[in-house]
Amino acid sequence: MSTMAGRELFVSAPGKVILHGEHAVVHGKVALAAGLNLRTFLRLKPNKNNSTVLINLPNIGTKLNWNISDLQALVPSFQDSLHSEAVGPSSEQLDILKTLAGVSNGSQDTESLAVLAFLYLYLSICGQELPSLEIVVWSRLPTGAGLGSSAAYSVCLAAALLTASGKLAYPEQENIDTTRWTQTELTLINRWAFGGEKVIHGNPSGVDNAVATWGGALRYQAGQITPIERVPVLQILLTNTRVPRSTKALVAGVKDKLLKYPNILEPLLASINAISEECQRVLQVGVDGLSKDHYSVLEELIDINQHHLNVFGVGHPSLDRLCQVTASHGLHSKLTGAGGGGCAVTLLRPDIEAAVVDTVKHQLSECGYQCWETSIGAPGVSLHSSSSLPEDAITSLNGA
Repeated sequence: MSTMAGRELFVSAPGKVILHGEHAVVHGKVALAAGLNLRTFLRLKPNKNNSTVLINLPNIGTKLNWNISDLQALVPSFQDSLHSEAVGPSSEQLDILKTLAGVSNGSQDTESLAVLAFLYLYLSICGQELPSLEIVVWSRLPTGAGLGSSAAYSVCLAAALLTASGKLAYPEQENIDTTRWTQTELTLINRWAFGGEKVIHGNPSGVDNAVATWGGALRYQAGQITPIERVPVLQILLTNTRVPRSTKALVAGVKDKLLKYPNILEPLLASINAISEECQRVLQVGVDGLSKDHYSVLEELIDINQHHLNVFGVGHPSLDRLCQVTASHGLHSKLTGAGGGGCAVTLLRPDIEAAVVDTVKHQLSECGYQCWETSIGAPGVSLHSSSSLPEDAITSLNGA
């Protein structure tokens, strides 16, 4: 390990999908979340002869900079953040940030929230010696689709700023394309990323930033987050129906149904919990490679859970159509996240022919949906050499 010493650095973090347990998790049951290999990429470049800090977000067309001398005066208001265990902005700190960024109270647009999270992390982490930096963040993740885009953003920022300010050592990268931080360092990254998530979401569960930090898969139950040691990477088709939905309204609808029909629906919650447990068991026994039987079990669990979610009223005609398209090709799909539209995952067996996947993607895009062929169980936050980054990331980070 060494210090960063004015070097440029490249960081990435994955999005997340919920495999099983959405909605049931609100009622104390187990949910399984996994790292989604649609990643957010960050480039941090020190500005040696400059007195500004610049943030550039090409996905949303945002490019802003501040004079460090102006920011320096605000640092004392953020120093308690460095030493407190409960990372997250106070209402006073948020007011300072909103004034600084010219964000009106109650503003919830993507740009405003992204800028506030950046300023909070920059002032809190870097402290007395505010470095002059140029940061570009570009993502393959769509925003507002329940795929953890804000958490991947916060994790990338936390990792980069902790490294740039010397609070994390710079992993040695001689002849290594991609490296990870130690468990202790990942815990620190996750804690700060959770603070960034609080700026954006107010009261997040912490699941999204934990997945973006550690990758792989984790279980979440009653506020407890437990990483699952070593899980196999699964190939999936991720589909965004582009149908907007209100998570709040869907969660409230499930609660109302449970109050109305407790004897009918409580057993379904127990069943969803058992699905999560069984899925975890299969992933852990299949870490060195899943058999055909393992895939059959995972497919059946997907089908059963999708039916349960429909019974709870969080399905949608767009999701029914998606499941019909994939089922007509022998594939198994379920919604991921809140439902009511949003996104779905389709499991792809290793022996599936590429032509079949192409046909399915074509049919889904004809429905007006957006499709990605990707994987889950992806690695968490990572540091890269520039030569190891995918071409679209390099183009977007350098051309921005």
